Formats: sequence, C-alpha cells, structure tokens
Amino acid sequence: MKTAIITGASSGLGRELVRQLADVFPEVEQYWLIARRADRLEELAASLPEGRTAECLALDLCDTMSFMTLQEKLAAEQPEVVLLINNAGCGYLGNIGEVDTSTQTRMIDLNLRALTALTNIVVPFMVPGSCVLNVSSIAAFCPNPRMTVYSASKAYVSAFTIGIAEELRAKGITATAVCPAPMRTEFLDVGNITGNSKMFATLPYCDQVQVAGGALRAARAGRTIYTPRLFYKFYRFLAKVTPVKLMVKFAKT
Repeated sequence: MKTAIITGASSGLGRELVRQLADVFPEVEQYWLIARRADRLEELAASLPEGRTAECLALDLCDTMSFMTLQEKLAAEQPEVVLLINNAGCGYLGNIGEVDTSTQTRMIDLNLRALTALTNIVVPFMVPGSCVLNVSSIAAFCPNPRMTVYSASKAYVSAFTIGIAEELRAKGITATAVCPAPMRTEFLDVGNITGNSKMFATLPYCDQVQVAGGALRAARAGRTIYTPRLFYKFYRFLAKVTPVKLMVKFAKT
C-alpha cells in the first residue's frame, strides 16, 4: 500500500501538510501519523479524504525506543513509502548556560537524532519516485544568538538533506528541505519566544497554509531546497555572501 509517514503531525505545519497532502500526492492511500498526542492524531485521521486510511502512532521521538517501534512496524507491514515528512522539531529561546541542559539537548534529540534515525529507518522501504521532505528553517542560513542550538540544528537538517539528495539520486529518491520563516503556530509559545524577541516581533511571517502547499509541490518536483517568500530568498543569498562574524550580529533573536 502506498504510504506517507508524517512526524509532528498533530499541530501547526505538520497538520497542514497532512491536510494538503492528497492534493499533491493523490496516489498515497495510507497515512502514518506520528506525534505524542494521540487525541489530536485521531481527530486529524478522522478528517482525511475519503478512501484514505490512517495509522495513529503516539510516539515520543526523543525516546529512542520509538525508533524500534517504527522499525518493527515497517518490517511487519512492508509498506511502499511514497513520502517521508520529517516535520517534528522544537526550538527554545535563551542564551547558552542560561537554559536548562535538558531543554538544549531536547532540540538535538528531536531536530537531529530523530530526523536522522527515521530517515535511515524508512529509506529502505522507499522506491523510485519517492520523496523525503525535511522541515528546516531560515535559521539554517546563519547562526542565531539566543537560539544558537536551534539554528545549528537546522543547519544540520539542510546540510543533511543536500547530502542524502545526492546519495539517493541513483535510487530515484529525492530529498527536499523546506526553510520557512516564523509562522503563527504554538511553536512560538512552547519555545518561550512570544513577547520575548524583538526579532520575531518585527520579521515578516510565513503563512503555514502556503508553506505546506509550496513544500509539497517542491518535494514532488524534486527540488533540494525550498525557501518561501522573496524576502527570505534574499536573506539566504545575503547570508551566503556576508562574512558570518558580521552576519551573526544582525541575526540575533
């Protein structure tokens, strides 16, 4: 059965990616929805288009046992994975040494370890024409003081995506990193960002509906990096040509 696996599916961009998935990947028959909150997953599963089925996997991807659970399920069911969306992630505001260590390492566990593990686990079940879609960020373009761990983690996501895109080319599998700007989702509240960052208060925001649609179309087209909005395409270019020691002074969150 043609399957899409979506992490961080219960809210925000993940939920919107699930909502629009059938428009861009109509061949997907089954959705594996992964997040911690089972009730939200069940609600989302009930809203899927007619003819689609869903598996709700309430997993905490910071717990490495979740990788074994998914690997065993894949081995048992042998799905044909058309699309893997690594959307689960987190970001917290705060200077190094002033935020709980568990908070800093959670970003590493979820944004890096889980994304890498799931990709490694799922790729053997993908066939030519399949896509990996990783959610990165504009934070990948330049280190962001006060969100240094987050921006470093997203730099990894983008670099990882570019690397695996080349590795998987021979298998006919593509990899895409979407790099959105802030969106008005619960990510901002959970990360203690709302009301505490002048940068976030002044940046132009992205619309999650448009980001989701654009990201899915970019994945379908086999693009490696997709950056929504002209303003942030220019920021990406600026970050490439400006010395990082200068650029980082303007990128403080």
